[in-house]
Amino acid sequence: MCVAGPDAGACSLFTKAVLRYTAPCFMQEACLRVRVGVAYARGAFPHRFPIKMSLLVVLPDQPAGLVLPEALAQALSGAGLDVLGLADCAGFARQVEALAPGQALIWLPLVTPELLDALRTWSGQPPCALSLASAALSGTGHEELVGLGVHAWMQIDTVDADSVAALTARAQARWQREAALRTELENLRTRMDERKWVDRAKGLLMSARGIGEDEAFGLLRGAAMHANLRLGEVSRSVIEAAQWADAINRAGQLRMLSQRLVRLAAQLLGGIDAQRARVLRTQSSERVQQNLDHLAALGLGAAGIEALAQAQAAWSGLADALTAKPTATGLADIDRRAEVLLAAAEALTEALETSGARRALRIVNICGRQRMRAQRLAKDALLAAALKEEATSARLVPTMAEFEAALLELERAPLSTAEIRAALASARDEWLRLVGGVQALDSADGRATLVRSSEALLDTFERLTASYEHSLQVIMS
Repeated sequence: MCVAGPDAGACSLFTKAVLRYTAPCFMQEACLRVRVGVAYARGAFPHRFPIKMSLLVVLPDQPAGLVLPEALAQALSGAGLDVLGLADCAGFARQVEALAPGQALIWLPLVTPELLDALRTWSGQPPCALSLASAALSGTGHEELVGLGVHAWMQIDTVDADSVAALTARAQARWQREAALRTELENLRTRMDERKWVDRAKGLLMSARGIGEDEAFGLLRGAAMHANLRLGEVSRSVIEAAQWADAINRAGQLRMLSQRLVRLAAQLLGGIDAQRARVLRTQSSERVQQNLDHLAALGLGAAGIEALAQAQAAWSGLADALTAKPTATGLADIDRRAEVLLAAAEALTEALETSGARRALRIVNICGRQRMRAQRLAKDALLAAALKEEATSARLVPTMAEFEAALLELERAPLSTAEIRAALASARDEWLRLVGGVQALDSADGRATLVRSSEALLDTFERLTASYEHSLQVIMS
């Protein structure tokens, strides 16, 4: 950047500071272009810009108020520059934000700490061009000002229209150049960011659908064209949909696990496959904690965070009760605590489904809830046999009706593949066996069938939920 003055070709300390502060080769070329452009502008328009520019003039603080010096006022008028307002160093940054001038001309005999503090507000990226007229500065002083965003400098003792016009022209040219470079850099960052999203989305589709990279890219490109969106936007939507589907699946697992843990406690009390029940109880408890930890690491909204906190508190209460030796009284307490966790998990799942704002995610929730219902039915049946409580027995029929209705909805849903249809057929067969176990609850064989079928249904709906979670319609919804 060149200093305003009689010799337009002379390169000042300020120019050297600019070249040291930025990439040397690139900025030397840019500086040369600006110098040539300014020289032409000064030759063609010796006293003014082709287009008027509004200035905020920064002056030293004065007890009687800010007054534009007469010589400076004449120079600005001669250069065709309009004064939008005046400011001191303390109010400089606020006035720039309020008035949005085309440029700020700082007219100070000495560079003060107050000015430097004001410039630091923008961290080297001011919202408009900054030009400075002051007493002579050292090389270090020039470098500091360049780093703070000052675009051009001249000595304050030169006050004429030509010098002021050249100063503001250079500042404006450099600011526009920097703005263009920032825009270009931001565009490059956006493209790089989009490339990352595209690569992640391709990988997800390849894994979920068992397809190649070209086919996955074709799906993304087709979806982008259909929705009239950028490829990166569609890719990001795919990733976010998959993340929401996974979160809903994990929250839904908490519902199932709350019921499974009670069922396992009832098995231990009744001596039904006790060794396996202990193993499954440990695994289920670990799974609850893992899911809660995973959900806590996600960027949930306010409703999700609140619902998750309720689920964590409910699990803490249930986990304490599970450590005691199974008794009839203890089993009833475990069931009550599990119902609290079930309600909290249900609220959490609903909050996540609402936050996801995708209709296709509902099918993940419906399928995931079937895992819970299978465990709840088996749990209530075993509790009814062990505790002889009418309230527990009364829950069997509504749960069976809810399971049947949801199974019919899944069977009729258009969101289906050959794999999903086969799994639903298997679930239908296992569901009939589970109902048979409930009807034969008074016998040991009936209770054993109940336990086996509830576990088989759990496995089936785990696979089904994963299939829905990874289905193309869900992750590209």
